[in-house]
Amino acid sequence: MKQTLQLKLSQHLALTPQLQQSIRLLQLSTLELNQEIEQFLQENPLLEREEPGDDGATFAPPAGDLPQASAPEPAAADEAPAPREDEELGWGAELPSGPGSKDPDEDNDAGDIQASATSLRDHLLAQLALTQISSRERALVAFLIEALDEDGYLAQPLDDLLDLLPEDFGGDPESRLEELRIALRHLQHFDPVGIGARSPQECLELQLLARPATATRELACAIVRGHLEQLAARDFVRLRKALNCTDDALRDAQNLILSLNPRPGAQYAALDTRYVVPDVVVRKLRGQWLASLNGEAMPRLRINRLYADILRQNRGSSLAGHLQEARWLIKNVQQRFDTILRVSQAIVDRQRAFFDHGEVAMRPLTLREIADTVSLHESTISRVTTQKYLASPRGIFELKYFFGSHVATDTGGAASSTAIRALIRQLVGAENGKKPLSDSRLAEILGEQGIVVARRTVAKYRESLSIPPVNLRKTL
Repeated sequence: MKQTLQLKLSQHLALTPQLQQSIRLLQLSTLELNQEIEQFLQENPLLEREEPGDDGATFAPPAGDLPQASAPEPAAADEAPAPREDEELGWGAELPSGPGSKDPDEDNDAGDIQASATSLRDHLLAQLALTQISSRERALVAFLIEALDEDGYLAQPLDDLLDLLPEDFGGDPESRLEELRIALRHLQHFDPVGIGARSPQECLELQLLARPATATRELACAIVRGHLEQLAARDFVRLRKALNCTDDALRDAQNLILSLNPRPGAQYAALDTRYVVPDVVVRKLRGQWLASLNGEAMPRLRINRLYADILRQNRGSSLAGHLQEARWLIKNVQQRFDTILRVSQAIVDRQRAFFDHGEVAMRPLTLREIADTVSLHESTISRVTTQKYLASPRGIFELKYFFGSHVATDTGGAASSTAIRALIRQLVGAENGKKPLSDSRLAEILGEQGIVVARRTVAKYRESLSIPPVNLRKTL
């Protein structure tokens, strides 16, 4: 076969390392960005954080020196400075980073702090140490404490737990099972009341029996023992007939049951608190809503002066590559926040009614609309709005929250699904508890307001709001 040389022209897209880094930084959340920067700081000696009050030479501007808004100009130079974002919105500049962080002015109950720091197991074992029982019974109670789940329930039957006892524990199976029952009764007298229950019915009954004996308590016990499902379904007609009681007595028993805690051990569960640092702050200035970057979320980076001087004196130093990487990172971090600000301001401009009037005024919005406004691709807008948060007088929201589908109106316009959900929440909140609104009736009311929506759509929105169906919202 004869070998020949041929020329072929083709086009292809190549992503430079700098562009790849820019795309990766853009899709990171604030916490992930800080983790990424920490790694760069450890690997690159030319890169360092700019601390407040430092006066160091840099090859690139700090990441924090960014424009504060892409649309309407802020206040004039001679105007009094605007209040700090954290002063106006009510959240501190330094967010807590763990259970040990505490504002000295914060009025927290010491008991709440102690409860979050003490596990359910430790709380029960402390009570066991003060209980006057034999060492064998103490060992069995401790064994049952280890078998409790995080809600305080004994999920495994005693017969199954019997097989888990050590072989050298002694006694025949029947006597050991009876000893377990006695140990369980000891445990069920511990605090919190209802601990060691084997079902929700038993948990509620334990709490009822710990209260003073009254007619209401006896009726509540009867409901818990045999009619809890009917109470959950709010089938009050059958309940009254089965229990032969009046509406007032049934209402009092229902209120008593609702005051109980079906998860007594949950208060001792480990707290998994996650803090959100908003990337953008929205404020109203001179009648216009303006977005500005949150300085606490912006890492300030610069080139290390010492290494920069060394590099100037030794042009062929191996630090040249680190210098280029540091410049890229500083530029890409600055570009990331600049893009977030542009997109945020475009969203604020289109959702101005939301900031003025709330969810009911939310308008339909798509990624394409914002992409066309800021001249970016839809995929870029998707990256910018994911895990990026906006703080406003109405709360903290993910940027994606402001995008939503639309529903047609009878005038030919469109209503945001978020606004429809808000209307449904308002209608349900103002309904008569004895005659709650069905999904069909909600659809009719929305139709009277010009919003054409099917009953199935109303049911879907209602479920997304965690609003129970009509039969479960009915009251006596």
